[in-house]
Amino acid sequence: MVLTSLSPQENPSPAYICPLDQACSYLEEAAHELKLDRSILEILSNPRKVVTVSIPVKRDDGEVQVLAGHRVQHCDILGPYKGGIRYHPAVTLREVSALAMLMTWKCSLLGIPYGGAKGGIAIDPKSYSIGELERITRRYTSELIKDIGPAVDIPAPDMGTSAREMAWMMDTYSVNVGHAVPGVVTGKPLSIGGSRGREMATGRGVMITVREALADLGKSLVGTRVVIQGFGNVGSAAALLLYQAGAKVIAVSTGSGGVFSDVGLDIPALKAYAAQNRMSIVGFPQAAPISNTELLTLPCDVLIPAALENQITQDNVDRIQARIIAEAANGPVTLQANQALEARGVMVLPDILTNAGGVVVSYLEWVQGLSYVFWDEERVNRELENLMVQAYRQAIQQTKVRQISLRLAAYTLGVGRVAQAFTDRGLYP
Repeated sequence: MVLTSLSPQENPSPAYICPLDQACSYLEEAAHELKLDRSILEILSNPRKVVTVSIPVKRDDGEVQVLAGHRVQHCDILGPYKGGIRYHPAVTLREVSALAMLMTWKCSLLGIPYGGAKGGIAIDPKSYSIGELERITRRYTSELIKDIGPAVDIPAPDMGTSAREMAWMMDTYSVNVGHAVPGVVTGKPLSIGGSRGREMATGRGVMITVREALADLGKSLVGTRVVIQGFGNVGSAAALLLYQAGAKVIAVSTGSGGVFSDVGLDIPALKAYAAQNRMSIVGFPQAAPISNTELLTLPCDVLIPAALENQITQDNVDRIQARIIAEAANGPVTLQANQALEARGVMVLPDILTNAGGVVVSYLEWVQGLSYVFWDEERVNRELENLMVQAYRQAIQQTKVRQISLRLAAYTLGVGRVAQAFTDRGLYP
């Protein structure tokens, strides 16, 4: 059943955990709970379209390099495909396929009329000049020109990309069709139809989800001890918003290392330090150094993995001391580790809920662009808050009705709505 159209991972390491196998396992759990017809499960287990394109690019030194770019469109039963474009050395077709599937459930869970997609190129953007990145992005977009569009598939920023790349994508698409099409991407600069509040959206969604979970435990953000792995766009935004709400962020890390302070870090000062040091936080004054491995096992109230997948595994799950884990990254907790945490009573806030703030504001940007009426940041944040709280409350209600974990509850809602749409629309001959 698991995506037979995709080739297996090349030379996986013994510790490798395939994100696609994990995504399909969660789907099967939800399908079993929902008692889905096997034919519906078969459809939902496979992407509708997988596109791989060749991207020849001339480097600044004149050398021509050929890259492979992927775009996986999982399901559009609820609306146009939606999902980010990722530039990272670890990008694989199977990873992108897993993320596309998760986007389908995420949009459905949040009540957004989108389907799931994801794209990526296996490069380290730090190894390319701005000019080279522009040439890569524009060629990638031109190769996908028939597969994207405001009513077809709407890319957005992801790991290694930003509003800059979205501007290049929008311009390339617009030049090819002969007129400006701001709705072809979201996460754009404000000057060309972007939405206010988009930059902080995913981090704000994380903060809202954590706040609601703490409230259910009779606690507030004030004084809550928080540990965050990852200090990129999502991690730094979540850290700042939690800090402003009164939480005590005691440790933060990036790929090069982290910092720890038992009395709490000054997050605005840490952001300023990172900006001055090429996004490194190593050496931040009034804080002790800490490794990513040590950071994950610190005693704390809330642990927020906001970096890569497969960070909490069977190897370290027994040392996790957090009471709540909020998955700001995609798939940071493996299936086996998740089961162990649930057995210990640790509350795991699943990624398809916790990090949904970005796609919510992407949707709001799309709506604003289609109507040519743009909102102030206060309204954007208010709409984001309403949708995130509503989805969280619905998932919590599902845990009580079905007596299941929060992750499975979120999946039953997301998968169930998509399955119902397939049932209602029927199968085209």
